[in-house]
Amino acid sequence: MFPDITGALKSSMPNLRGKLEANAPTAPLSWFRTGGPAQVLFSPADAEDLGYFLSRLDPAMPVLVVGLGSNLLIRDGGWAGVMIRLGKAFSEITSLPGYRIRAGAGAPDVKVARVAADAGISGLSFLRGIPGTIGGALRMNGGAYGGETKDVLVEAVGLTRRGERVSFSNQQMGFSYRHTGVPDDVIFTEALFQGKPGDPETILGEMNAITEARSSTQPVNTRTGGSTFKNPPGLKAWELVDKAGCRGLRIGDAQVSEMHCNFLINHGAATATDIENLGEDVRRRVRETSGVELDWEIKRVGQALA
Repeated sequence: MFPDITGALKSSMPNLRGKLEANAPTAPLSWFRTGGPAQVLFSPADAEDLGYFLSRLDPAMPVLVVGLGSNLLIRDGGWAGVMIRLGKAFSEITSLPGYRIRAGAGAPDVKVARVAADAGISGLSFLRGIPGTIGGALRMNGGAYGGETKDVLVEAVGLTRRGERVSFSNQQMGFSYRHTGVPDDVIFTEALFQGKPGDPETILGEMNAITEARSSTQPVNTRTGGSTFKNPPGLKAWELVDKAGCRGLRIGDAQVSEMHCNFLINHGAATATDIENLGEDVRRRVRETSGVELDWEIKRVGQALA
């Protein structure tokens, strides 16, 4: 348990409309269903409320933004600082003239793909294969099944740690593989995407094909965090993991998926430490077998238990 600072925050932010919660459980916020408490969990009422909160928050206070928690491992000691959950207020999706889509950072990627399909906007079907939110797609240049965020983004909007509104063109985002050059302390709030004219039934067919491909090759109905390691240049992480003999490898209830060995699974009782230690063991074995250093794609945050 962390010291309760919510009272002090509320007194310094009398016009705050969002919800502050002290020592909030974080396991429900992560697909792994692990992790210690967040010292403060803040659910802003809207972007204006978030900007107000940031403008009055101590710049030294650690801040972590959480969407669906699909690519996140929160360590067992929890998060010492503020965790910001972008909920329904950031989930609006609107189709616009010119085959464009505007989406809040909290909008699930799959729902953005569906709205685009219904509007006859092609080019965004790949979002169906990313189990996260638009905010995560912006931060990591999320991609799947032949498409990446950089291929369709027009503009991203966010807030600085001072609560100032900023916007970035596609070029200013500095996209690369699973990375953006935008400073880490910018919190994305919405994005504008450009698609192309398409037939709704054809687009839905593309999305259904992605759904079937994921279901047949990935452990989608388990407690997992998606792809664990980034693909090294010219290589596939899962092949390196398989070559190292790690398919099915376990530490307690944490296991390398036998279906797709770039996925780690919590079978129910695994701790975040178990999952992270398993991942590090996989990295060691791949390094010894292939001489390749795998980089984590899953974001690991917080502190370990003493």
